[in-house]
Amino acid sequence: MTEITPDLVLRAYTIGYFPMAEHRGDNDLFWVCPDRRGIIPLDNVHIPRKLRSALRDDNHTVTCNQDFRGVLQGCAEAKPKRQDTWISPRIMELFCALHDMGFAHSIEVWNKKNQLVGGLYGVALGGAFFGESMFSRETDMSKIALMHLIARLRHSQFQLLDTQFITKHLQQFGAVEISKDEYIEKLESALQIRTRFYTGQMNQDLLLSALPQPNTVTS
Repeated sequence: MTEITPDLVLRAYTIGYFPMAEHRGDNDLFWVCPDRRGIIPLDNVHIPRKLRSALRDDNHTVTCNQDFRGVLQGCAEAKPKRQDTWISPRIMELFCALHDMGFAHSIEVWNKKNQLVGGLYGVALGGAFFGESMFSRETDMSKIALMHLIARLRHSQFQLLDTQFITKHLQQFGAVEISKDEYIEKLESALQIRTRFYTGQMNQDLLLSALPQPNTVTS
């Protein structure tokens, strides 16, 4: 059996596959390439009015790549509706290696007590970002993280935000489901883009200017 290495994971992303584990304690990984793929079109992002207001408040601080492992651990936590997770120790090891290599990135949301209360992580290749997982320990903090991710992707002129699967949670932001063939076409185009994921400071002015303007806001 071929060993799954960070380099192999990167090659897999370029042809539409990503790794998963059956459960938290399973170090055997398998490849997934869904027949229907979830994406958020970066030129058609929906921002609920309440969320746009939350982006302006000062009750939280958002950072990038400050606590990658902490975000993975947050994403792997048991939840009331999900007691197990596909984020196994082997998955953590692989993605921490990808982070060290400069490909995997995290967005962290901190409360006033400097506690990590939300975040997400994924992999950037060319002009494509492959979202892996997100979490919230306080209301709407994963939504805040997602908006900051989208702002960074738009600022960096990324072309594709891959959510792997589609959920009702993601649909409120404009996520759609496309066929495997359409996804591969978009992926191949995005991989040709020469850009870098923006990891610098994102103040409120830059955040709001990078996001769709209020005339596209939904209630």
